Amino acid sequence: MTSRTVARSSAAAAFAALLVAAVASPAVAAPPSHAGGGAVESVIALPDGFQPEGIAIAPGGTAYFGSLANGDIYAADLKTGTGEIVSDGPGTPSVGLDLDAQGRLFVAGGPVGDARVVDPDSGEVLASYQLTTDPAFINDVIVTRDAAWFTNSQAAELYRLPIGPGGTLPDQSEVETVPLGGEWVQVPGFNANGIVETPDHQALLVVQTSTATLYRVDPATGDATAVDLGGASVPNGDGMLVIGRTLYVVQNQLNQVAVIRLDPSGTTGELVDTLTSPDFDVPTTVDSFGHGLVLPNARFGTPATPTTPYQAVRIDR
Repeated sequence: MTSRTVARSSAAAAFAALLVAAVASPAVAAPPSHAGGGAVESVIALPDGFQPEGIAIAPGGTAYFGSLANGDIYAADLKTGTGEIVSDGPGTPSVGLDLDAQGRLFVAGGPVGDARVVDPDSGEVLASYQLTTDPAFINDVIVTRDAAWFTNSQAAELYRLPIGPGGTLPDQSEVETVPLGGEWVQVPGFNANGIVETPDHQALLVVQTSTATLYRVDPATGDATAVDLGGASVPNGDGMLVIGRTLYVVQNQLNQVAVIRLDPSGTTGELVDTLTSPDFDVPTTVDSFGHGLVLPNARFGTPATPTTPYQAVRIDR
């Protein structure tokens, strides 16, 4: 296993000094017609006081970020660094984000136990769901072929929103609670965090932050099995991303990203690399664009004020 401090960007070496105001931000440029081409900013300035957590990147290079402060959704053009608030939040956090095939944003709602679906073009909330009324922190989301799955860091359960033909959204009554069982270990504190699909799309991978364990979860039963990482673990595991058979696990407080080579089923894996950057300041999750990874700096531990600056960082992968 190697460890690398990776370049911010092969296309842009200078720090992007773009301090964007939270309310009066410049407009996002229209997304290009192709993905991955052209220069990409190394550091994307987010609105002061924004408190970013989640990220989802559209194929054209528009990155969406959710605010822990008030739930606003901010869109930034990764090629220019310009951006704007595209959806006003409900006054409660927006945590994990994911885009579906229709370009809709699925948003995890954190401590209020809810989720919502947002049209990022209009800012309209298309649907809202109360996933649980018990103490909760709805943390992350992954959209699969037929459902959106959400984690709860305070309870040993996942939530499934079935997605019908043509992207039909479910009614509240169709929300499913899937208890985590099998080898899953629930402890006091923060538990289930990032969630992705296995490379073969047959199961889910969930990282348990407090125990530094990566689990493979059967979506039909909720039974969890610890992924055999050959003795390795993933302390401070947060958001995750799968590209092919490569799993990227953000380790927030460690300011690094674990790179794991998985077998197709996600049953076993090998820690093959660790990525870091001098620009990291407690990154929480990750998405990809072109040959790079983009991570928002949550800056946990830094006092959050209306003037605290926040950024997202692009690194090579």
